[in-house]
Amino acid sequence: MNRDILSYLEDYPPRYAPEWGSGGIFGLKYYRGVLYYTVAFEAISRFIDRDRIVEYRYELVGGKPVSGGDTYNAVEAVDDKIYFGGWVHAPAIHTGRLGSGGTISFTNKYSHVHAYSIDEGRTELLWKESLHDEKKWVGEVSDIIYDPVNDRLLLARGDGHENLGIYALDRNTHRITRLAGKPVLKGAHFFDYVCFGAHSYPEGLEGIYCIDLVEDKTVYKDYSRKDIDSMSIDGDSVLMPQVGTAISSYSRFFLFTKGGVFIGNPVEESIEPMKFIRLFDFVENLYGPLRTMAKPFGGGILVAYNSYTHGFLHTGNPELYSRSKILNTIVGPSVLVYITPSTTKIVGAYGARITGFERIGDRLVIAVNNMANLGELDATPIDIGYRSFLIEPTDIVNRPPPPITYSVPGYLVDTNTFGGIPLTGYREPSMIVYASKENKLYINSYTIDLPTDNIIITRDVVDLKPGLNKISLEDYRGLIVSFKLRKTDDKASMKIILQ
Repeated sequence: MNRDILSYLEDYPPRYAPEWGSGGIFGLKYYRGVLYYTVAFEAISRFIDRDRIVEYRYELVGGKPVSGGDTYNAVEAVDDKIYFGGWVHAPAIHTGRLGSGGTISFTNKYSHVHAYSIDEGRTELLWKESLHDEKKWVGEVSDIIYDPVNDRLLLARGDGHENLGIYALDRNTHRITRLAGKPVLKGAHFFDYVCFGAHSYPEGLEGIYCIDLVEDKTVYKDYSRKDIDSMSIDGDSVLMPQVGTAISSYSRFFLFTKGGVFIGNPVEESIEPMKFIRLFDFVENLYGPLRTMAKPFGGGILVAYNSYTHGFLHTGNPELYSRSKILNTIVGPSVLVYITPSTTKIVGAYGARITGFERIGDRLVIAVNNMANLGELDATPIDIGYRSFLIEPTDIVNRPPPPITYSVPGYLVDTNTFGGIPLTGYREPSMIVYASKENKLYINSYTIDLPTDNIIITRDVVDLKPGLNKISLEDYRGLIVSFKLRKTDDKASMKIILQ
């Protein structure tokens, strides 16, 4: 072979893979000349180098056909091993139509951790677990973080019904031990700790666990709804801050959630308490850094905010249809965001989802998908999305930002603060508001400053008349802007135009 690794990347159109909606391409990791990724829901893991392609179909877990694999980017690399985890149906069971929707059985759904040996080109199953229940499953493995002090893998498990929390997996004996019991999805190193966001559905963040790697103990800080609201730098409520991804940088812990990012020191809050900065907040719409990545890039942070990660079409409860409308409202594209405080910049705009990205030399490999994970009655025997790769130059972060339009209906935001849109690099940002009544629009502007107590919020007010209102945002170039209507206007339509 001896070809460019990227020449072996493929597109993945709909194929047989029983699950809810669409999965994606997850776990992108380039390590020691090998590019790894997993295609969900087909449960295909690939390891590509210049001389060979090794493909693994989860035959070590159970019977065929399989579906699943990973939908949270659970991957880590240590020595000559690439560790990858997640969940898989083995074999998968599509139980057929139920009215206009469909269902699947979870009887054969397993959580798993595997190891791929780069030297041997071989995959080994380290651990698997299943509840063997038709409607419930054990916690999926949503993150894997290496503990170099104790030579073990820390596993985050936050999606499931039983066996949730933080677990330690011994790399040699493969023995698994529970360290903490609240559901956690993602975590990151923070000095000599590893910190995880504890969460619940649909409320979101409930607290932060930090595993002390030196003393091998767990520190937990519990947050009430009131606590979280008090962290907001703009003084307004933080609604449903569902945990997305995490990273440590600039001596702070960054926990990206739906609606924004929490930044600070979760271990010693006397040094710098955790604060919430609003980014891409569209209230109950799940636009956010969900089922994607945050990575160090050029000394800063590159993170994705997705426009359509979760939704549902069919439900047994008619009262949920209004909720379905909110989840299925598309306010704008998915974006790649580059954070180098005090600058926050949109560097790329794409379709429904960015499921992962990785740097290989001077190129950035981006995994994308045009469909969301859907609800339990939206199961089909195939993955309904089109999964593919895009290749961008790494200097994308220093190029002009892409033109974008966000379209925000009044029913989505009510009188809650929304937005948190970075205007860095845009020459003529503006806003058009179609109002059905006289109203006032509040405009907040700020930057992500470190320490966060240096952040200054300015608030301006614009009078809205019934009909068309054109508002220039040029005075806010280089800043982040968020908005709030004084009075409810369900018939209003607001368009934020970035160019």
